[in-house]
Amino acid sequence: MYSLARLPRSQPLLKNVIKRSVSSSTAQPASAGGVSVIGFENKGPASTSSLTVAVKAGSRYESIPGVAHVLKNFAFKATSSASSLRTARETELYGGVLSASLTREHLFLSAEFLRGDEEHFLSVLASVLSSSQFYPHELNELVLPVVESEAIQAQSTPAALALDIAHTLAFRKGLGNSLYASPNYPVTIEDVKSYAQTAFAKSNISVIGTGVSTESLSKAVSSAFGSGSSAAGSGLSGGATKYFGGESRVPLDIHAPATALPTVVVAFGSSSPATPDLKVLKELLGGESSLKWTPGTSPLSQAAAKIPGASAKAFLLPYSDASLFGVVITAPTSPQAKTLATEVVSIIKSAGKGSKDEEVKRAIAKATFSDAVGSETLEGLVSSVGPALFAGGTIKSESFSSVSASSISKAAAELLKAKPTVVSIGNVSVLPYADELGL
Repeated sequence: MYSLARLPRSQPLLKNVIKRSVSSSTAQPASAGGVSVIGFENKGPASTSSLTVAVKAGSRYESIPGVAHVLKNFAFKATSSASSLRTARETELYGGVLSASLTREHLFLSAEFLRGDEEHFLSVLASVLSSSQFYPHELNELVLPVVESEAIQAQSTPAALALDIAHTLAFRKGLGNSLYASPNYPVTIEDVKSYAQTAFAKSNISVIGTGVSTESLSKAVSSAFGSGSSAAGSGLSGGATKYFGGESRVPLDIHAPATALPTVVVAFGSSSPATPDLKVLKELLGGESSLKWTPGTSPLSQAAAKIPGASAKAFLLPYSDASLFGVVITAPTSPQAKTLATEVVSIIKSAGKGSKDEEVKRAIAKATFSDAVGSETLEGLVSSVGPALFAGGTIKSESFSSVSASSISKAAAELLKAKPTVVSIGNVSVLPYADELGL
């Protein structure tokens, strides 16, 4: 039988593994014809590569509500060089995968393919930026039905809806803009064209590659994104983010699926980027088990384990000039959600106070590991590297050497000074108000 006492001996090995993981992804960005470029030659499987165009065109920059969501779903439709059908058929012949995703700050256009096919897929991505036709029939027949479906899916998922509302309460405009288009604000084809023309400026995009070196990618981008490949200009810009906070209560639709549980989000925002202390605080509060079929040992896990079917998970959503930290609480019934939310607020208030050194070290280790493995997936890589390229900073891993129990406690205290953001979805006659939670 294995002895737990022997586990600490593996810590130096774990640190070395993390260091190798971080150093192996280290790469230096370059400029190719006005486009920021970075390649990770040894990242990902040996037989495949990927290219992602990061566009600073998330929902925070939109002038018309929902236009960013519509633009995302216009990706890989008809261009001057190919119809959407031809693009799909050629991608299948090459064995590749095309995808588009939207965040509050960025639009990501990605291509994954076999190594050696970089030139073809880079031309596909370049044509999307330079010559998308934006036909009205595509908007009505192909784009809007998907937009509506995605919006309905988010509306019927309490956690997704609560987080979307929480952003609106926390930041109002900019980062507070919804990720999803609304039928209350129809988006026209002219709105999409105007937004795309500004968003696709060279200064507003960057290219991230895996399985390809920065030097090779720079040459390919210079060729594919030559004159006429994308617009020149200053791109999109938004005002400085300010945190407000607030409260919202939404009845849970009786027609919601059985998986839709009463949900409470308790969050606190900041008008500054996420700090290492907040990243460690998220792991310290926890809410997710490190071992399958066990409730976990973190404070939030232990609290949720008292109610079968309930969960309480800490989250940290970092942005270029702000951050939103909080806990998503779900339970089978609204009274149970109220009980759990009350205990969660008590845990947040005492975060870092009286924490044992062992607990803090464990949280730091989890934060370090999460930071190291976050770039192992394409989604994680582009979400961390993309913002750094736009900020003009270096690509490096987070340092948690200055984090301590006292610094965590101080960070938690600073969060609690701000007005809380509380969203309750369920039986609003039962779910608590913010002041009833002690906030």
